[in-house]
Amino acid sequence: MTGNSGVRREQSGSAWEEAIGSARAVAAGDRVIVAGMMPDPTDGAVPGEDEPYEQTLSAFRSAIAALEPFGLDGGSVIRTRMYLSHARDVDEVGRAHRELFGAVRPAATMVVVAGFTDSRVLVEVEIEAYRGAAAAPAREPGAAE
Repeated sequence: MTGNSGVRREQSGSAWEEAIGSARAVAAGDRVIVAGMMPDPTDGAVPGEDEPYEQTLSAFRSAIAALEPFGLDGGSVIRTRMYLSHARDVDEVGRAHRELFGAVRPAATMVVVAGFTDSRVLVEVEIEAYRGAAAAPAREPGAAE
């Protein structure tokens, strides 16, 4: 498989990325897409186990950190997706999302799924960010917009 010179891939070095052949984040044109992020486990424990609010904050903080190699932060997020294992957690997940993105107001999707690869996980998130004009390809003089 050949690479696209206009696409940049960042990996975190996680075993999961190697096992399934994926990247943590991919920049293509003016967008940066961050792969699904679960709460960041420390010492094998899921942070905020049985606490959807804490898990959501942890997962989104990891996703926002994946934007840093591209010079971006949470203010550049234009789309979020939240996958929940229980509908009962909608309010707590929404509260965490509002805390992090209330001023940014990205397009957001929240869905309930059957479960995750780690049964202790209550939420997984994805984000998409906009890099702006700095990432846009230069236009030829006189080219139509």
